[in-house]
Amino acid sequence: MNAVPDAGGEPRVLPYSRGGPTVLRILLGAQLRRLRRAKGISPDDAGHIIRASHAKISRLELGRVSFKERDVADLLTMYGLTDPDERAALLTLAREANTPGWWHKYSDLLPSWFEVYVGLEEAAAVIRSYEVQFVHGLLQTPDYARSVIRLGHDAPDDEIDRRVALRVARQKRLEGPEAVKLWSVVDEAALRRPLGGRETMRGQVEHLLEMTRNPNVTLQIVPFDRGGHAAAGGPFTILRFDERELPDVVYLEQLTSALYLEKPEEVDRYMQVMNTLCVEARPVSETPAFLEDVLRSL
Repeated sequence: MNAVPDAGGEPRVLPYSRGGPTVLRILLGAQLRRLRRAKGISPDDAGHIIRASHAKISRLELGRVSFKERDVADLLTMYGLTDPDERAALLTLAREANTPGWWHKYSDLLPSWFEVYVGLEEAAAVIRSYEVQFVHGLLQTPDYARSVIRLGHDAPDDEIDRRVALRVARQKRLEGPEAVKLWSVVDEAALRRPLGGRETMRGQVEHLLEMTRNPNVTLQIVPFDRGGHAAAGGPFTILRFDERELPDVVYLEQLTSALYLEKPEEVDRYMQVMNTLCVEARPVSETPAFLEDVLRSL
């Protein structure tokens, strides 16, 4: 448990999150932002006190970078937080936020923009996604994942093996009492494209059939006969968290980077599109029969 002050300076207790350092950084960043705004201090002035830019303050407050305890201490002093217990709680949070997550051993493979996503995925209570070209990463078999990874990485076999191992490790989020709830809407094209060959696709579709029996997984398919649909902009993922301090996050992956959208008006728009997609897609009850039909065609 972590006791931290709210915007008014009153301490309160936040539950430990399984998201590890990523979520702790976001929680600490949110507290620093509230304290700064409560004092009417600009990001530029805050940056000056820790010898940093406006952009660095923004990244700190969004939890995108690690914290130096000295910087946090200097900011707390600037924001007028002098109570020893409250300062100690936030400085402890800063130390914990710098503790590596389980995925740290794969850090040589993870670009910083995707390492953020892995941490958010680890912390999320609900993940909703729309996929166009591939099956969602949390639902991929090792053989299918290997084929997907090879599309984007011309690398030695041992590196590919580690990338597959990372993807399989992420799938543990679908297991246990704190399992994430995954609601994946996938375009039929992703199931008809013979990625990795016939046997790989058969194994993947059979795995999806098995996963439809997992109570934490909801799978819908947008068939070809639906024509155009609401998600004209491409694939996206929405992550939701139990902690009320954490806003919903929309994740948009690009070739060499990613966008993380947190503004309520942006998230609401994607949520509307996701809800519309779920109506346009085949009902959940029809997913097993659809997958069986795909399996027969392979």
